[in-house]
Amino acid sequence: MNIPPAWRHSLSALLIPLSLLVSSSALADAELPAYTGDATDIALLDNGLRLQGDGVESPDGVTSGFRLTAGFSPRGLPRLDIGAEVRYRESDDVPVSVAARDTLLDTTSLGGSLLAGVRLGHLGLYAKSGLAGWQGHAAGGNPDLPEGGTTRVNGFGARLSFASWVSRLEVERVDDPTLSHLNMVTASIHMPF
Repeated sequence: MNIPPAWRHSLSALLIPLSLLVSSSALADAELPAYTGDATDIALLDNGLRLQGDGVESPDGVTSGFRLTAGFSPRGLPRLDIGAEVRYRESDDVPVSVAARDTLLDTTSLGGSLLAGVRLGHLGLYAKSGLAGWQGHAAGGNPDLPEGGTTRVNGFGARLSFASWVSRLEVERVDDPTLSHLNMVTASIHMPF
């Protein structure tokens, strides 16, 4: 691969600080799992199991719900995080188009995913995969619109913590085109004070 000379300086400027951040021995391992953002700790058990919860809301206010996450880091592999997530989402008056007919759809979904992540200093990377069951009701009774089913949910994300700041980026995709309103890209910066 031939990288143009003008890009080499920009790439070097980005890669050097990132590699220092990840490999620096001055940065201690983060105690939180890779998939944790600004979720609220509900319980931390003696065996290392951490239970967390947070609310889910789309920017347009159409979808709301919650998610609960339970996970731990195996004792022999302190940088590996394993967990499970349960999500409940409810959406009202979502515009959808099926067979050239526009209609409004109300959906309720309940899903679960398995999570796996790795921590490299203060950088955490993770992936998730699971299933979601859903039910829907179309305003006007569109017969071409399915009223429920099961679909796959996949996602990945990254968390970077530095001092008291925690930034997080997550992408989550639902495979069913009827539920495309549940596809989310979320980014957050959390600074406790």
